[in-house]
Amino acid sequence: MSKYKIHADFVKYEKIQLPLAPWVLPILNGVISTGFNMVKLTEGVKSTKHTIPGYQGSLIDITIYEPNNIKNDAPCLVYLHGGAFILKASPYLKTLVCTYVLKTPCKVVYVDYRLAPKYAFPVGLEDCYAAFEWVHHNAKELGIDKNKIAIGGDSAGGALAAAVNLMALDRNTSTACFQLLIYPVTDARQQTESIRKYIDTPLWNSRQTEKMWKLYLKDEIPDKKEYASPVEAESLENMPAAYIEVAEFDCLRDEGINFAEALQKNGVQVELIKTTGTVHGFEIAEKSELVHQIVANRIEALKKAFNN
Repeated sequence: MSKYKIHADFVKYEKIQLPLAPWVLPILNGVISTGFNMVKLTEGVKSTKHTIPGYQGSLIDITIYEPNNIKNDAPCLVYLHGGAFILKASPYLKTLVCTYVLKTPCKVVYVDYRLAPKYAFPVGLEDCYAAFEWVHHNAKELGIDKNKIAIGGDSAGGALAAAVNLMALDRNTSTACFQLLIYPVTDARQQTESIRKYIDTPLWNSRQTEKMWKLYLKDEIPDKKEYASPVEAESLENMPAAYIEVAEFDCLRDEGINFAEALQKNGVQVELIKTTGTVHGFEIAEKSELVHQIVANRIEALKKAFNN
């Protein structure tokens, strides 16, 4: 019997724990990348790759996923994958992105930002910011409506998405129309009840979170700590409206809730969804009807944002 009352669709993943030792990461990322590349595009979706300027003149890759025959001035979601700031995108994310593309419908710009520990904070984040700016600057050529560019991400990607919004406000550059944050990382302090409680939950836990922060920040407190830990921002005023979703048995649950409440206190419109029976990264159960229902909620939120 499971220690936690997780939904039956996720029980088979109960024993999975990703190793985060630095020497394992290149091997693990090679396996993950191979798996991602092997996933076929969903019928009706096409993709194009671009190499663009990243942080400090380095080049990064992005992939634009879009429905076949989509019209010009399409809405767009700039998507930042999770993976503890150190891992490539999980293979199931490609199918998930295709679902967003077809069901919204919209274009999705997937950003292959550089990873810690080789590229610790703020390199990956600055790559994401550069990609977001590039999409805005090239919106017309890409067939994107520059007024309908949202940003989103899962887990560490949620932290990156929120931080890109903070950076855009600080730098007085183009801002997102909406943010889609899925069980986001938001708090480097690691002091919430769910962090203390969920030390051995499936797929992700607070012990791994502690290792993640050490690899990402290298035990340093950044000058702009809110760019790593968005909930610590002095002000969240003028941030984009948000859909924030948290998983019940997830050590990151409470910091996602806290971030939603902090946004609301700063006058930001937030839809907070507390999923039940779920664990971090639960979309890995791609055939689950519960997963399909939750993803449908996200798509409805995107539709509303793009139609406002």
